[in-house]
Amino acid sequence: MKINEYIEHTLLAPNATNEKIENLIKEAQNNKFFGICINPSYIKFAKNIIEQGEFKPTLVTVVNFPLASNTLPVILAQTELALADGAQEIDTVVNISELKNKNYAQVELEIKKTKEVCGKNNLKVILETDLLEKDEIKIASEISANAGANFVKTSTGFVKGGAGATVEAVKIMYETVKSYNMGVKASGGIKTYTQAIALIEAGATRLGTSSGIEIMKG
Repeated sequence: MKINEYIEHTLLAPNATNEKIENLIKEAQNNKFFGICINPSYIKFAKNIIEQGEFKPTLVTVVNFPLASNTLPVILAQTELALADGAQEIDTVVNISELKNKNYAQVELEIKKTKEVCGKNNLKVILETDLLEKDEIKIASEISANAGANFVKTSTGFVKGGAGATVEAVKIMYETVKSYNMGVKASGGIKTYTQAIALIEAGATRLGTSSGIEIMKG
């Protein structure tokens, strides 16, 4: 197993700087990580640096992040602009409020419309599993699959005191979407090699983490 090929080296902190983003890219290139995941404001900056290197990690960004509080027109505009700037994959947060309201049609509509904007580019749906019950994780995974998403993802990493990616949540997600040929991205609180392996064994096909270097040392 080449664990580096699972890793999306991540920096979504509000205090990110040019220097930190450039260092993130260099680390991704040196370790041949699958990709980097950054905020939309840094897409153009990162793309320029990536294009100058021999190894080009996939450029991933986030929309409707982290609170899932934007209206659909805003989400679609964010997505369109991010792709135009050079993002290759989009991670969006599911409409948690409407999921809790059991307004599943609206949840599915938002994902479907976002995927239409993405076209051939992968769309990952962040479920924020720390805020969901087990049955809601399954329902949200099913909705994402039916809406045409390419991945379901555990967490934003922004829920205070949250567990982030857990083996239990990943297993539920994987079992729900495996027949759709979808991927599962585990993200949030992944800091060690042991954690990473356990999540992959549970069904994760991608790992979003800011601890990629530490995981590689493990």
